[in-house]
Amino acid sequence: MLDIIRPDDRRYADLRHVYTATGAPAAVVRPRSTAKVAEALGFARDAEGPLSIRSGGHGISSVSTNQHGTVIDLSRLDTIERVGTDSDLVRIGPGARWGEVAAALYPWGLAISSGDSGDVGVGGLATAGGIGLMGRAHGLTIDRVTAVELVTSDGSVLALDSERHPDLFWAVRGAGANLGIVTSLEFRASRTPVVARATLQYRVDRLAPFLRAWGETVEAAPREISAFLYLMGGGFALATVVHAGDDPAVAGRDLTPFLAVAPLVGRRAELLPYAAVVTAARAPHRGRQAGRTHSGLAVHLDGELSERLEGLARAGFGELLQIRSVGGAVNDVPADATAYAHRHQNFSASSRRSPRNDSPRRIPARPSNGSATSRGGSIPATCTTRTSPWPAFRPTTVRGCELMADRIRQAARTVTR
Repeated sequence: MLDIIRPDDRRYADLRHVYTATGAPAAVVRPRSTAKVAEALGFARDAEGPLSIRSGGHGISSVSTNQHGTVIDLSRLDTIERVGTDSDLVRIGPGARWGEVAAALYPWGLAISSGDSGDVGVGGLATAGGIGLMGRAHGLTIDRVTAVELVTSDGSVLALDSERHPDLFWAVRGAGANLGIVTSLEFRASRTPVVARATLQYRVDRLAPFLRAWGETVEAAPREISAFLYLMGGGFALATVVHAGDDPAVAGRDLTPFLAVAPLVGRRAELLPYAAVVTAARAPHRGRQAGRTHSGLAVHLDGELSERLEGLARAGFGELLQIRSVGGAVNDVPADATAYAHRHQNFSASSRRSPRNDSPRRIPARPSNGSATSRGGSIPATCTTRTSPWPAFRPTTVRGCELMADRIRQAARTVTR
């Protein structure tokens, strides 16, 4: 029997919305198996009206809920298992979240690069792209997919890989939302359970030269380095830089150039399990992060682009400008190998504006008095420190600096992955 949740069910409030949109579906169906997914499709067809598929995570595109239709929620298809003893292959259900995947893979000495939030669902990211914090080392999330189980619109169940339905296997890696419902994926994980992560807080006097310096540093870094940059105004920026490896000497060498990009307000670096980088909270979504996101890809953060981004910031880009590194292993894959063809750029840029912030927020070039004001309080211009594995990376402990990092990470989770 299908588990069908309607508006009068007490569970409905936790299932009707996604992270970026509110919904009021007539029914939420939660299948527990591939056969039940096919049955849920039949139910939705008979019910008519809109149909949305949700893998169990953020639903950043906002299409994973609807008004007065059916939502097929795959969150119970959340198994994580190893395919064979001492194998790099793992089989994961689309309803698992990436933080749970990282935690399950860590004891096996494995990891899969998967964005920067552990609450993102496996199914959406693994069929769309997946620009993650080990992307330059290991490629996009879709590049690690080796096989897929798919339920098509007529209820048929297909096994896809390079030999079985290769055309559909090509398409599901990058355009999977257009083909059917993915009920299981196999990945070849990397043996990178421990990474070095640096969190850097910069003072940005002028955005254009800062972006040029940032871009040059990222492009010059070895591919073990992946770097995400978050700008929320007030003359400050936060960077998360990850070295995919656990050798302290090599990691310290690779991370050190990022100390010279701009004056530092705070810094911290540590060796830690990749599972601690992408943790999952599993909190229900309430649609409170609604907004409009614009994104694009760039080969370089060169003069023209950096000047245009600075102009965008001055005009008011909204709540967040995020720049993620690609390149490296991402660009090793031929452009026609998957339905994700963007294989020559080095950066992905996204900006987001909330509907409650329709008036653009104008960003000053730098703070006027040594501190930056952000929603909720003042951010100090200096931070105290404590011991770090690398002397040059002294971790910050001042609460204001931690608050700035928390705000930027929270906003960053709302940007398209």
